[in-house]
Amino acid sequence: MPDTLVIAMLMGLLGLIIGSFVAAVTVRLPRDEDIVMGRSRCMSCERPLAVWHLVPVFSWLFQRGRCGWCGAPVSPRYILIELAAGGIGAWAALAGSDAVMIGATALLGWQLLLIAIIDAENFWLPDILTWPLMATGLGTAALISGGWPIDAVIGLVAGFALLWGMAWLYKRVRGRDGLGGGDPFLFAGAGAWAGWMGLPSVLLWACAVGFSLVLTFMITRGKVSGTDRLPFGTFLCVGIWLTWLYGPLGVG
Repeated sequence: MPDTLVIAMLMGLLGLIIGSFVAAVTVRLPRDEDIVMGRSRCMSCERPLAVWHLVPVFSWLFQRGRCGWCGAPVSPRYILIELAAGGIGAWAALAGSDAVMIGATALLGWQLLLIAIIDAENFWLPDILTWPLMATGLGTAALISGGWPIDAVIGLVAGFALLWGMAWLYKRVRGRDGLGGGDPFLFAGAGAWAGWMGLPSVLLWACAVGFSLVLTFMITRGKVSGTDRLPFGTFLCVGIWLTWLYGPLGVG
């Protein structure tokens, strides 16, 4: 078996474990619960889950999607998040050219997965997630460049300034918020990872995903209200991921 496939399998397995943690955080963080030391519990009977209840993917399948204690149904979102994180790990291994790039790509993907889910379900981009994204972006840029990551720093500042300015202008014109308070920080993270040249691509991808979702709503629901909320942070996460993997649109 080629080394690349072995690495992809190992990264996929690691991703399943990371995905189990990500799934737990998406539940605990909005409830202001301990995301590190807290015990996983059944949402129905609230009994702490045993170790054999927490094996990624396999526990859910073996227990047929039910709690091992009380038999209450367990949402498939957990296994889907685990599989998504596993897929990100394998994707990173196949896309990365060396250990640094594989690790960086997987780290970015897992961070974006967590942020995207939190925003999609809660319309919330907490600083505890967006600030580490900025930090890891700058750190990765410094590691890859071997020096001061000037492009990443410019991208971080430009990303924050651009979306903060758009949010300020929208509120001045329309009299209401058009973007969430965390969006500029997430876009700053985009600049840290993709550099200032990648920001237009991130925004274009995000708008394309958002437009596709609105179009889907129009087809299935018949109309879309101007007051309907959309998780723009989730769309930005897709844009960051695609831009990191494939580079800025129209460049090389």
